[in-house]
Amino acid sequence: MNAQPARASFGIGEVLAQLRGEFPDVSVSKIRFLESEGLIQPARSPSKYRRFSPADVERLRYILTAQRDEYLPLRVIKDRLAAAEDDAGDDRDGPPCRRRPLSRRELLDAAGIDESYLTELEDFGLVRPSGRQYGPEALDAARIIVALGRYGVQARHLRAVRAAVERETSLIEQVVAPTRRQRNPGSRERAGQIAQEIAALSLQLHGSLMGSALADAGLETDGLAQAAQSTGTAGTARAPGTARPAGGAHVAQAEVRLGGAGYDEPGFAGPAAARSGA
Repeated sequence: MNAQPARASFGIGEVLAQLRGEFPDVSVSKIRFLESEGLIQPARSPSKYRRFSPADVERLRYILTAQRDEYLPLRVIKDRLAAAEDDAGDDRDGPPCRRRPLSRRELLDAAGIDESYLTELEDFGLVRPSGRQYGPEALDAARIIVALGRYGVQARHLRAVRAAVERETSLIEQVVAPTRRQRNPGSRERAGQIAQEIAALSLQLHGSLMGSALADAGLETDGLAQAAQSTGTAGTARAPGTARPAGGAHVAQAEVRLGGAGYDEPGFAGPAAARSGA
C-alpha cells in the first residue's frame, strides 16, 4: 500500500486541528492576529483563503510554545525568529537543526549523546532548555563539551566556566541596563547590539589572558590569540553562542569538527569516553 503524499498546505481549520491538542486556547482570531503582527505570512489561494505550509505550522507551534512556556512578548519572539532566519541565510550548507529550536530527541541525535549524558549536562547547568525546546546554542554547547571529553575534560570540570559566564553576563546586563530603560523605540535593539559587542570583546580578552597564562606555564600558544580575535569578530555579527571558531594553521590542526551528528575522529569513542575521561 502506497504511503500518502505529504500535504503541501493546510487551511486554517486544519491548522487549528493540528495545534489544539497542545494549545487548547488557539483560535482563528489568534492566528489572524499573529499574521497581522508579522509573525507568520501564510500564502493565499486564488480565492484568497489562507494556505499554511508545514513550515508555517511549525512556526506557529514555536510561537505558541514561547508564549506559553517562556511568557515572551511577541516582539521578542519576532526578533528570535528573524535572528534564526538570518542565521539560516548565513549558513545554508550547515546542519538544518541550527535554524530552529530543537526537541529533546533532536538535540540528542544532533549532538550524538544519550539521555543520561544530557541529563548530566543539564544538572551542571551547561545545557539549558528554553521551555520544552533547545536553542542552537544548547546544541553548540553539547557538541563542544563532548569534544572536550576526548581530552579527558568532564562535565563537572566545567562548572567554573559556567560560573564565569554567569558573572560576565551579569556585568553585561549592568552595562546595558541604562540603554534598555530608555523609552525610544530602538533602545532594546541598541542594548542588544551593545551586549553582543561587549561579549565579543570579552571573548577576545579571554583568549589573550588564556594565551598569557599558558605561555607563563611554558606551553605553546601560537594561533590562540588569532583564534580568539576571529571568534570575537564573528560574535559581533552573530548572536552570542553562534560564532564559529577560526584561526591560523595551528588552530586548524586542533579544530574539532562540529558539523555532524557526532565525532568520528580516530580514537574518540563519543560521550561514554567523555564521561570516563578516555
